[in-house]
Order: sequence, then structure tokens, then C-alpha cells
Amino acid sequence: MKVLNLTKGSKVYTSNVFLILGDWNAIEDVNTLVDAGRDPLLLNAINKVSTGVGKHQIEQVVLTHCHYDHANLVPQIKETYGAKAFAYTSSLVGIDVILKGGEQLRMGDRYFEVLYTPGHSSDSICLYCAAEKVLFSGDTPVSVVTPGGSHEEGFVQALEGLCRRDIETIYPGHGDPILDGNALLRRTLKNVRSGRIIPNNEGKENRG
Repeated sequence: MKVLNLTKGSKVYTSNVFLILGDWNAIEDVNTLVDAGRDPLLLNAINKVSTGVGKHQIEQVVLTHCHYDHANLVPQIKETYGAKAFAYTSSLVGIDVILKGGEQLRMGDRYFEVLYTPGHSSDSICLYCAAEKVLFSGDTPVSVVTPGGSHEEGFVQALEGLCRRDIETIYPGHGDPILDGNALLRRTLKNVRSGRIIPNNEGKENRG
């Protein structure tokens, strides 16, 4: 599996946009973007990458959530490359496949488990590859450095699920890769558990 951050040098505010390819660009590999960002130069970056012969340069884009800095270029990517768009919500125009959590998606030459991780937003997901011990976390708060605070029960449950998996490398929605994933997630869960846990129903009521 190859992972390329296509927006690392962007001059505009955008999320990371990761291109996942197979090691050998085989015909059965599924060229996948994790998030679409909002930098119009993304398409130029895609066109410079060798993505394999006889297949679409981008076959699918999987959104970690639908905030504008992660999702603005979905229409252009669909139109330019004929890609399908996956997301946990149907609120964004152009989504082809609605995820529910628990799916196994082929991305590059590996399979990723879709993990529903509310916390940053109600439609946040993470993508986990057990074979590579890799997590694409979007904006899910995987690094909570201060004990206490208030956290919704659904987020705590999601963190517990992440901590049950073997995660060495985390690719976040912003910033550089995190190389101590397991240790970081355990620290975050400990800090979150020390605060107030808001029951899921109470959190929904508070949001109106």
C-alpha cells in the first residue's frame, strides 16, 4: 500500500487529502482518496501521479466527514475522474454510497474497516487497516492531552473501539502522521474518562 498526501504543500486552508494506491498499481487495486479538501490544485497533483494503466486515476473518494475543508472538491473529482463518493451522511450533494459503519472497503490493495466515531461531528468516521496497522482519523479527536472536560458517550465508546485495535500510524485530517498511535489513543481515552461523560440522549437534546 502506498499513501500520498496530495495537499501537504497547499497554500490555501484545506484538509489533508490522502491518495491510497496499491504497491504495484495492479488493475484490481482501487485508487482511493481519503477526503477531497478544497484546494483546486489537487487535480494537478493527482494528474502527476502514476496511478496505473487501464483504470480510472481516482475510483472512489471516502469522506471522513462532510465539513467544507474536507469535502468541497467532491463534485470536481466525480466529474473529472468518474469516481464514486462515500460518506456517513446524505446531507452532501453527490454522495453515491451512504456508510453505516462496519463496512470493509477495498482501498488501494488493502481492505479498510469503516468505524463510526462521533465526536468532532455527527457524521465522522475513521478508516482502519488491520494488515498495515494504520488509521485515517479525519478530525476525530484522537489526541486529548488535558484530563477532564465533557465528552459525549458515543465518542467515548468510539475511542474504546479504537483502543481495542492495533494502530501504529495515524493519518489525521490536518498535520503530520502520528507514529505512536496505540500509546496516544490510550492516553486520550484515560483523559476523556476522567471528565464528565454526557449520555448520548442528553447530548442530542442539548444540540436542539
